[in-house]
Amino acid sequence: MMNSFTTPTNRRVFMLQTVAAAGVAALATSAQAQAMVADADPQAAALGYKSDATKADKAKFPKYAVGQVCGNCALFQGKAGDAAGACPLFAGKQVSAKGWCSAYAKKG
Repeated sequence: MMNSFTTPTNRRVFMLQTVAAAGVAALATSAQAQAMVADADPQAAALGYKSDATKADKAKFPKYAVGQVCGNCALFQGKAGDAAGACPLFAGKQVSAKGWCSAYAKKG
């Protein structure tokens, strides 16, 4: 009697399903590893980070200017149009593309 995994078609289907399941698991892990930076995070607070740039403390950070947002900062590692992306200042976390912090440097 033949085992169901001995035919080439069944083995191929099994392998494709295994690869697909591994890909889904990898995506879920990477999404969890990229939590958003909270405004109250100690490092974020020290840098004046706000997930909404319009709420930046203009008195404490006078270098802030309208239009400066993480999405157009040289440190932002997301793609143009992404709602959030990685920032080397907050390892393992994402910043809002509409956010701002005092380390802002215009992408040039």
